[in-house]
Amino acid sequence: MSRKKGGPDIGGIAPEELVRTYGAPLYVYDTAVMERQYKRLSKAFSGADVKFNYACKALTNINVLKFFKNLGSGLDTVSIEEVRIGLKAGFMPEDIIFTPNGVSIAEIIEAAELGVRINIDNLGILEQFAARFGGDYPVCIRLNPHINAGGNSKISVGHIDSKFGISIHQTRHLERLVESLGVKVEGVHMHTGSDILDVEVFLRGAELLLDVARDFPDLKYLDFGSGFKVGYKPGDISTDVEELGTKMTAMFSQFCKEYGRELRLEFEPGKFLVSESGFFLCEVNATKTTTATVFAQVNSGLNHLIRPMFYDAYHHITNVSNPEGKPRVYTVVGYICETDTFASDRLIAEIREGDILAFHNAGAYCFTMSNNYNSRTRPAEVLVHKGEHHLITKRETQEDLLRNQVDLPIFEEKIRT
Repeated sequence: MSRKKGGPDIGGIAPEELVRTYGAPLYVYDTAVMERQYKRLSKAFSGADVKFNYACKALTNINVLKFFKNLGSGLDTVSIEEVRIGLKAGFMPEDIIFTPNGVSIAEIIEAAELGVRINIDNLGILEQFAARFGGDYPVCIRLNPHINAGGNSKISVGHIDSKFGISIHQTRHLERLVESLGVKVEGVHMHTGSDILDVEVFLRGAELLLDVARDFPDLKYLDFGSGFKVGYKPGDISTDVEELGTKMTAMFSQFCKEYGRELRLEFEPGKFLVSESGFFLCEVNATKTTTATVFAQVNSGLNHLIRPMFYDAYHHITNVSNPEGKPRVYTVVGYICETDTFASDRLIAEIREGDILAFHNAGAYCFTMSNNYNSRTRPAEVLVHKGEHHLITKRETQEDLLRNQVDLPIFEEKIRT
């Protein structure tokens, strides 16, 4: 299909073709971008025995999980449901790490019974786990390094007031518990936040983690989480993973020499792998001019893409139906009975009713955070792989909204009356 100059293709396919086939709103993901990002990380850290565990909370569709499995990835999970999906996708239990927070011990026990690696971030949970398994089931320990990093306070998880991890200042308490309970610690983990640009932040956290790791003699791996930043705005910069890879592998190699044996270096990238692969396509219902603003009203809202409202996240928006149109200033809004503003005073090629807008960087924490507010149905998901498009999630229907509701017969008589 011929394309107007400036209209973004998705894996070589025109967005309008995808909308004609599947309707809008629509999430579309390009596996070529996922593979590019995965290989970029692999090359950056090639100086070490490295393993990347895809953080599937970013985009949990089973086909995406299978794709990363085929690339050689492990899987980072945060719920027992994600663990089960990972196993169904074909991951071996030892290739899945389970890093929950605030869940019941029953959920952790179930994960252990499924054979996956367990990452514990609570001294009380560690005691409960040891009471059940003793030293027979090795664990990983998640530490909180007290480093305030991340692109937004809601995604900064390593600071002193964070609910995540065992405080770096509690390591002596941790060591006494491990010794007295006979717990075998096979890994040490940290994750400071998301959208971290400064390489030095990662290295500072690594120094803290390596210092603690020296006190655990049975380690097999060290897990440094993730948080690599991707570019959202045109000309935006991302984390220099090549610089980080060079510096961290050198630091890690020196640590292994001092430790006395080679360990595995692990990371848990999610957004970095899938964010740029995704596009969210919506249709313009109407334009509306007020005394102060020109609105572009689309057939979606915070029920489908909540990041701009929840995190003040920026998503670049292009008009794929009129890419060469004269740029005008618009505020792009949704159809929900809340202030669901996707973008304010944004310069976009002239928008007309019926145009298709493409939201970029819609691969991570977009569909997975969608909901049914206002009794709206969630959109379909499509995967573009090697030039062909495939439906991977059906569009919800009205019946789906009522499927799990129980319609009580006790009200029927009153209704008839």
